[in-house]
Amino acid sequence: MAISDLDFPVGVVARSHSDSAQLAQALAENVAAALRDAIDSHGHATLVVSGGRSPIAFFKALSQQTLPWAKVLVSLADERWVPVSHDDSNEALVRRHLLQGPAAEAQLLGLYHSAGSLEEAAKLTEQALADLPSIDVLILGMGTDGHTASLFPNSPNLDEAMDRDGSRRCLPMLAPSVPHQRLTLTLPVLKAARLQILSIEGQRKLEVLAQAMQQPDQRNMPISAFIEAPLEIYWCP
Repeated sequence: MAISDLDFPVGVVARSHSDSAQLAQALAENVAAALRDAIDSHGHATLVVSGGRSPIAFFKALSQQTLPWAKVLVSLADERWVPVSHDDSNEALVRRHLLQGPAAEAQLLGLYHSAGSLEEAAKLTEQALADLPSIDVLILGMGTDGHTASLFPNSPNLDEAMDRDGSRRCLPMLAPSVPHQRLTLTLPVLKAARLQILSIEGQRKLEVLAQAMQQPDQRNMPISAFIEAPLEIYWCP
């Protein structure tokens, strides 16, 4: 199967690349162009990225792009509730691989806060996100269960997090994998991004994407809520 075999809704753009390196470079160049346009338009740009291992090559490529990085605010679509010093921290990943070289001048708005419970931490993050401007560029990934950010099927707060009319910007979530406790931006915050990008690799992820397109209940495969315009999908086999 190739991504060109899928019948996407009008306005969804699918881009196929030969391998991970080409995908990462193309994505970095296009994201940098979108960030430049945002800075030209309103003087600053907001980039929200996802964690995990898959984006590392993209982060490294983006960090080398020529941009007025001091005018870029970087934040996260979701976070594991672990200290920034922890190996599983998404913020640590971004600091290590994206905010390097020229990109070190960018500002970072992290999601992790130390608190007595995950729920208390989510409230602190909610307050911090009051300073998050409208998202110019959003980079999402996808799990083989159809989750994106930390919008996991069957997570206790999923209905509230997926409420398109909801007022919360951040909610505590539970993942099926360790570490279980997560924080996520909610669907209305993510869906308000001007440019929404999904980056996936491999046949298995493409099959999951095809399944999500046929999913009548978006809570079963939350990525399905994003498969509509405006969305650009980057894929390589």
